[in-house]
Amino acid sequence: MASLGALALLPIGLQAAAAYPGDSSQAETPTQAIRSYDDMIRELRKIEHTSRGRVTVTTLAEVGTAETHSEQGRDLYVAQVGQGDRHVWIQGRIHGDEPYGVEATLAVLKELGSSGQQTAELLRDEFTLHIIPMYNPDGSEMNTRTTTLWDTEADAPRTDDDGRELTVDLNRDWTLEGFLARESRAWYEYWTMVRPSYALDIHHQGRKRDPETGEPITFSLGISLAPGGPTLPDIRDGEFDVLTRQMASQVWLDTRHRGHISTDRYDVGGGQVIDIRGGVVSAMMLGLDWQGLNSAGHANAAIFFETSGNTRDGDLGLRGRGRFIQQNILGVESWLAGLATGDTVDLDPQTWDEIPHAPVEYYFTDWGGVIPIDDV
Repeated sequence: MASLGALALLPIGLQAAAAYPGDSSQAETPTQAIRSYDDMIRELRKIEHTSRGRVTVTTLAEVGTAETHSEQGRDLYVAQVGQGDRHVWIQGRIHGDEPYGVEATLAVLKELGSSGQQTAELLRDEFTLHIIPMYNPDGSEMNTRTTTLWDTEADAPRTDDDGRELTVDLNRDWTLEGFLARESRAWYEYWTMVRPSYALDIHHQGRKRDPETGEPITFSLGISLAPGGPTLPDIRDGEFDVLTRQMASQVWLDTRHRGHISTDRYDVGGGQVIDIRGGVVSAMMLGLDWQGLNSAGHANAAIFFETSGNTRDGDLGLRGRGRFIQQNILGVESWLAGLATGDTVDLDPQTWDEIPHAPVEYYFTDWGGVIPIDDV
């Protein structure tokens, strides 16, 4: 499709910011200020009702996956909007203490379900979007990064031999040795049914500052398999190594001049960038086949967003909440619009190198320890 040129972003970021006014100097983020699982369901149903048939909200029990609920028995919700041939996967709150993915995905869903603007119509025509506001409902309700494995017969946490509760990071559970949690198995099967072309995962990170200026970083753009690193260049003849750089670069170009957003590339400090093969979006790019559910080897390119600050840091309170939500909304809009118009694939992938970042010295991996870049 021909590019639409300077495509106007959807005007929903300001709506989200206005919905959560005020600043706070509280030392902790009050959980009552964060949308709950029940709140999410009510909002999904409201969006579905007002969309006049554009949005469909379903549970995985209705879809018919083998696993249908979270470890603690909660329904797993997904919303679809659009009728395009290309399927897109957007997920939020895979870590339960990282809340703003819920807010951003719901805001985007609401706009796409109701707007008659040119951009919204384009996205609905080009894509079928599968939006998962709360991938980890149990962890979200507990306000924990992980989820707790559950004994359904006893209706109590499973424990190890020392009586400690068994927990799992759902973003490390898509591996041949993993799939310990029911929701991991359920969402993976749904992914094999959807076979998306692209995926986006919305996260939070800890407090972060520019290493040179000391100014706070609000928004980091990440690729879970390091571009040019030990894994990504060998996947699909380097196709995803290029496309993921282009996708992140498109978002950077569209957000870098927004006064409330300070964007860089994601890293874990000490000159280390991640090459995490067990992450959910990494497994998507690797085309993970678990128990024959992906025997055809489907794979898709994926990136992730990180908002600086999370509830375990106690640094957010309500301070700047609208702005944090807004930057994710703008990022999602930019990502989708660039892919829909073709602007993204026309970008020079070396634009990735222009995004502010610390010098890369090591790859931080979940399969080979910390590897100096000169060893790859």
